[in-house]
Amino acid sequence: MLFAYSWPLLSLFWTFLEFAAVFLFVFFILWCFVDNFRRQDHHGVAKAGWTLVILFIPVIGALIYVAARPADAQLST
Repeated sequence: MLFAYSWPLLSLFWTFLEFAAVFLFVFFILWCFVDNFRRQDHHGVAKAGWTLVILFIPVIGALIYVAARPADAQLST
């Protein structure tokens, strides 16, 4: 039996959608780490604290980080 016939089109679509969701989730978490370390408005303990929060509770921690981050934060160049 051919592989394409044992995997319906809608299942293929959902598999691609799940792959995209996982990829976007990993990208979002990595972006939070990069943004945390590039910011100049907090140092040392704050960066370590945000890193631990994002590392140990990634979904909630990253959402809290994005919500708590000021929109006009200074980035290093």
